[in-house]
Amino acid sequence: MKNPIPLLAAAAAIAVAALTACGAPGDVAAVAPASATATTAGPRPTIVLVHGAFEDASSWSPVVKRLQADGYPVFAPAVPLRGVAADVGAIEGAVAAIEGPKILVGHSYGGLLISELANRTPDVTALVYVAAFIPQAGEMAGQLNSQFPGSLIGPTSTHTVDGPDGPELYVNPESFAALFAGGLPAADVAASAAEQRPILASAFDEKITAAAPAGIRKHAIVATEDKAISPEAERFEAQRAQAVVTEVRSPHAVPAANPQAVVDVIHQAAAG
Repeated sequence: MKNPIPLLAAAAAIAVAALTACGAPGDVAAVAPASATATTAGPRPTIVLVHGAFEDASSWSPVVKRLQADGYPVFAPAVPLRGVAADVGAIEGAVAAIEGPKILVGHSYGGLLISELANRTPDVTALVYVAAFIPQAGEMAGQLNSQFPGSLIGPTSTHTVDGPDGPELYVNPESFAALFAGGLPAADVAASAAEQRPILASAFDEKITAAAPAGIRKHAIVATEDKAISPEAERFEAQRAQAVVTEVRSPHAVPAANPQAVVDVIHQAAAG
C-alpha cells in the first residue's frame, strides 16, 4: 500500500460519490428559484443517473425509487472508473440508445462525465449536477478543487494500491464519515467504506475536452456541508455555467442524505 502524492490525494477524494446509506433530509434553499412545477405535460424524459468514484449505481437507489414512483423511466449505468474519456466511452452507447428526451444527472466525478456526454448524445434536454464538478474545456478535477478552501482531503485520508491499469485510489475507511457522510448512520457508512470501488488515481489529472453545451439547461445542487468538494467550488462552477442553483444542508453524499432534494431538482429540470 502506498500513500498518493498530495495532488492525487487532493484531487481524488473530491470526486467521492454518494454513500449507499440513507439519512434524514437536510434543509433546502433555492438560490435561483425555478418556476418549474413537480409535474410535466406529455411523455416523461428518461432520467440518466451517473454515479461518481468509489461507488456503483446502487448509490442512486433512494433517488431511483422516488423517480420511478413518480412515473419517470430511469437508467443508472455502471461506470468503470478508469478515467473521463474511458468512462464516457463505456456508457455513451447505452445512453445514446435511449429514445426520446433525456436528462443527465451526475454526482461528484459524474459531473465531468455528463458534461462530456451532453456533447455526444442526442436529445439531452437538461443537466443536473449534484455536489458535482461542472468543468470547462481543459480543466481537471484536481485543479478545480484546489482553487477553493474547504476540502478535508489529503494524503492521510486516501491511499493507492497497484492495479492492472496503474495506481488505484481508495478512501481510508476511517475517513469516510468525517469527509463524505457527516450525520449518516455509522453502520451504513462503515458498510459503504468496505464496499467502495477504486478509481484510477490518474482520472483526476485528466483534462476535459469540452464544456457542456451552452444551449442545454443546467441545474446544480450545492451541498453546504460538503467536506470532499468545497462548497465554494460548487457555487463558483454552477454560477459560471449559469445553472439554476439549489443549496442543500447536506454532506457530499446528497443522494443518500437527501434523496428527495435531488428528485425535486430533477422535477424542476423536467418542467423546463
